[in-house]
Amino acid sequence: MRRMLSWLSECLWADWIWFPEGFGWADLNDSKDDVVLPQARDLWAFIPIALCFLVIRQIFERWVAIPLASLLGVSDKRRVCPPPNSTLEAFFCNISKHPTQTSLEKLSKQTDCSVRQVQRWFRQRRNQDRPSKIKKFQEASWRFTFYFIAFFAGLATVIDKPWFYNMKRMWDNFPKMPVLQSQYWYYMTELGFYVSLLVSVASDVKRKDFKEQIVHHVATTVLIGFSWLVNYIRGGTLIMLVHDAADYLMESAKMFNYAGWKRTCNCIFTVFAVVFIISRLIIFPFCILHATLVYPMTLYKPFFGFYFFNGLLLVLLALHVFWAVLIVRMVIKFLPGNDIVEDERSDKEETESDDDEDDEDGSSERNGTMKNGRVRNGHTPLNNNRRKTD
Repeated sequence: MRRMLSWLSECLWADWIWFPEGFGWADLNDSKDDVVLPQARDLWAFIPIALCFLVIRQIFERWVAIPLASLLGVSDKRRVCPPPNSTLEAFFCNISKHPTQTSLEKLSKQTDCSVRQVQRWFRQRRNQDRPSKIKKFQEASWRFTFYFIAFFAGLATVIDKPWFYNMKRMWDNFPKMPVLQSQYWYYMTELGFYVSLLVSVASDVKRKDFKEQIVHHVATTVLIGFSWLVNYIRGGTLIMLVHDAADYLMESAKMFNYAGWKRTCNCIFTVFAVVFIISRLIIFPFCILHATLVYPMTLYKPFFGFYFFNGLLLVLLALHVFWAVLIVRMVIKFLPGNDIVEDERSDKEETESDDDEDDEDGSSERNGTMKNGRVRNGHTPLNNNRRKTD
């Protein structure tokens, strides 16, 4: 068994898999002339950093985000609690939160409620599970704070480097490229942050692009770790910088959206859309990806590590295109009428008017009555002991 594990380890970490011909892991050993090279053991620093982020986030959201939300006027609408009903609750929890018309009719008979009453109960119950606007603001303000600091810290790290202006130079003296202390902390901080996002994803607000977000966080985490191991650090810092350039703008636009600052939100979102398209659909594929995918083929023969690294970058590019479509849809929505930007990835809270859309028979209010039930002051009485009326 030990021999097999040793053989598998040697095969997994073989030089020809992760490095171009003529190079290997031995080239990353610390040299004697005070040149610091990346080591695998350095990556363990992400664990305490990620734990620190989880703790700091709780403190930030409670003592900074909530007062800031109050200052900006963020408030939640009062939600109506549905009346207790064990039959409907069991169906909601175990079968579906969005019952079909057939299910609605069956539940109506089981509970002695009208179809309209059952629809309203499910709408109110769904609203109870939706995250509050203040919780969304807390998360957005936390991510905004990190992305804002990370972007300008990363910019300070690379702005004086020659490969920032000529990306082909990221391969100069590869793989024996020294690592600066600023690059180390930039890398470990970003890695720790994305790991903390993966840990807290279960309690965060789940959006429509939840699966895409998971793929993005996993790909980013693997990309940062792998690029550190094989000393693709110069390219890695540029990739992280390009991503942070637009993220803090998006989070700030969402913050003002939740606060109801329509014009401010629209202006910031417009800037975000421009920066996103330039950074992730122009600079990322035509500059960075060209320097990591096309140019190296003129220097080295392709190898597995080359395909693995660029494969992760192509996954990110596909996600960029996906999100660009959502961004364009949002821009189209708010430009004509100058309405407030709504996050395409978020579930909107259902309102009273949604009941009308759920009715397939087109029932409507007439003279204070409804087809599926009586109305009192515009609302159907939710009384499980009262039978349906015609």
